[in-house]
Amino acid sequence: MRLSIVTTLYYSAPYIEEFYRRAKTTVQPITPDYELIFVNDGSPDDSLEEIIKLHEQDKRVKIIDLSRNFGHHKALMTGLAHAKGDLVFLIDSDLEEEPELLTLFYEELGKCRTDVVYGVQKKRRGGRFEQISGKIYYLMFNLLTGYNAAANVLTARLMTRDYVRALVEHKEQEFDIMGLWSLTGFKQSAVAVSKNFKGTSAYNIRRKISLFINTVTAFSSRPLLGMFLLGLIIFTLSGSLFVLMFFKHLFVGEVEGWKLAAASVWTLGGLIIVCLGIIGIYISKIYIETKRRPYTIIRKIYESDEI
Repeated sequence: MRLSIVTTLYYSAPYIEEFYRRAKTTVQPITPDYELIFVNDGSPDDSLEEIIKLHEQDKRVKIIDLSRNFGHHKALMTGLAHAKGDLVFLIDSDLEEEPELLTLFYEELGKCRTDVVYGVQKKRRGGRFEQISGKIYYLMFNLLTGYNAAANVLTARLMTRDYVRALVEHKEQEFDIMGLWSLTGFKQSAVAVSKNFKGTSAYNIRRKISLFINTVTAFSSRPLLGMFLLGLIIFTLSGSLFVLMFFKHLFVGEVEGWKLAAASVWTLGGLIIVCLGIIGIYISKIYIETKRRPYTIIRKIYESDEI
């Protein structure tokens, strides 16, 4: 098969028909040999019913119905694992990323002879808080993981079969797909594109913080090294302060240190709790990974034997 288009469904019923029409119109000039893979990530609305109607009309539409909601990134990886195309176009179905990007990425892939062409936002949407928090997120991600992930990266990307095969070899249960994109390597090219905005985002501040913590702890041990260095610095400073107060007591007189002692106890207590929390997150991830559970469970696959 020449090309696979992979997307996910979650509260996607209002966008399915238009996404299907535009994706089909875009891919047909490139190749008549294609498939459209829709992964239903336990969507509570009528997304499954809507896409089944399209499957009955077009046998190129393949549906992977997950048993429940497992999360956007895990649903994407499941779709990629079932893609058969020599080229795979990954994109969200909510039309914030335009299906017509396939044409641009296909031309770029041919010119650059690269393994992946992916989109980045020309300008991050949202207000000042969204702009600043986005910059901090990518800065901290690259600092704490050691990777060089592009800022404001989009889901939309066109990938070769070799790259997709290597990407789905990752079997961990807890992951951020952006980290796997960087970790997998290969030659990748970024294209600056505009992103639409439907008015709401599934990623509120709580989910963004949770995603950041999960990503950093899943891809890097640097926070543990940071804890060691922080402890070493505090030990050095507190030891120096103790020596200073001891000599001051000998040569100057009584030192009223209860305020300093109280502040030190609260500071060290808070630091210990934070460090234990970080260690606990890593231990929980080890616990989850050792169970070797699948990161998604498929209820049913709708596909045609004619393709």
